Amino acid sequence: MTVLHAMSAGQKCLAILCGALVSFCLGLAGSGGSILAVPLTLYVVGIADPHVAIGTSACAVLANAFLNIISHARAGHVRWGMATVFTAGGVLGALVGSTLGKHLAGQHLLALFALLVAFVAVRMLVVTPPGERTGTASSSRYPRLLGAGLGTGSLAGFFGIGGGFLIVPSLLFFGHLTMVEAIGTSLFAVGSFALTTAINYASSDCINWFVAAAFVLGGLAGGRLGASLAKRLAMKCGALNRLFAGMLVVVALYILIRSWQTV
Repeated sequence: MTVLHAMSAGQKCLAILCGALVSFCLGLAGSGGSILAVPLTLYVVGIADPHVAIGTSACAVLANAFLNIISHARAGHVRWGMATVFTAGGVLGALVGSTLGKHLAGQHLLALFALLVAFVAVRMLVVTPPGERTGTASSSRYPRLLGAGLGTGSLAGFFGIGGGFLIVPSLLFFGHLTMVEAIGTSLFAVGSFALTTAINYASSDCINWFVAAAFVLGGLAGGRLGASLAKRLAMKCGALNRLFAGMLVVVALYILIRSWQTV
């Protein structure tokens, strides 16, 4: 499989814009953007192979997540102890999940991905966002954080996403963090899960490095803007959640229709 092909000028521009959108969502909410990376790579940038799209998206997500964490770390939003424990379990899960994903037929994988997107959309619409937490956590919570990381990492690896939509609630519930702390802390796990997935897919030559680089280039601007808005909007994101959930419903339906058409 040859994936190091040149990109047209139009593809480069589209990949940069898509990278900016993904990174903006990651910086703003610690989640959401990564789940858009795969369909954007497939249907906007134009990568035809689902496995290459997943591997490339994971590569782009890891870079954007680690870029975004810089602003949150400087602002004191990252709780490194909980981030390390959660990520330790998640990296193992991401390795297992990404290995299984590579061996599933591309169209079947996309159909399952569409169902996951729909689930995330429904969850965003019906689940009430948690209120502010104390920002403290005891070591007794670490075993549960480790287990939650394992499950979240498995899904992240299987679908080539960052998994932030599961990581943030887990940190809120098990870590008793404030919303903005959960967002900042989640980025370490998002980047680590995506790194594990990207390495696994790279070993099978399933990454288009040109597209990944263009995503990262766009993410430099998008992530900075998202992080700057995160603190002010963290507790006032109801309208944004509904808008984003509606967009995810459209994305899920589009992926399912395209998958059925190719069967």
